[in-house]
Amino acid sequence: MNKEALFKEIFKANSKKIYHLCYGYTGDEDAANDLMQETFMKVWQNLDKFRNQAMISTWIYRIAVNTCLSWLRVEKRQAKDELTDNIIETRGEEISEKNEQVALLYKCIAQLEETERIVISMVLDEVPYAEIAEISGVSEGNLRVKIHRIKHKLTEIYNRYERF
Repeated sequence: MNKEALFKEIFKANSKKIYHLCYGYTGDEDAANDLMQETFMKVWQNLDKFRNQAMISTWIYRIAVNTCLSWLRVEKRQAKDELTDNIIETRGEEISEKNEQVALLYKCIAQLEETERIVISMVLDEVPYAEIAEISGVSEGNLRVKIHRIKHKLTEIYNRYERF
């Protein structure tokens, strides 16, 4: 299989999950799309270097996480947090009632710590726990505890919005 065909197959199999991961970091559709594209540009550029030591999806998640973390560092330096919240709220008004809860969920996810966002985004994308553990560098047992705590924290954040 040539590089282009392999890349197309990889993109088709992973692009939705990577988009959701990026959206979990940014809470912004355009930024998530840009970060997903940047991730896959890096995948394309480094495809020859992939050594099959891990699953390719794990390798791509690591690239996406690093891309998102770099973006967040730049965002924090530019102090756009309030602007991002305003964009999320404005878009929330445009979204149908069914999608409103999904938008709220991602808004809540955006308030989690960076590592928590990574983990919960992968859980929502139904990535196997063994793979999440490998990506996040914790044991599967510790991961289950971490996921339980993240869900509890997310519920608390979500309930604060539900009161208003």
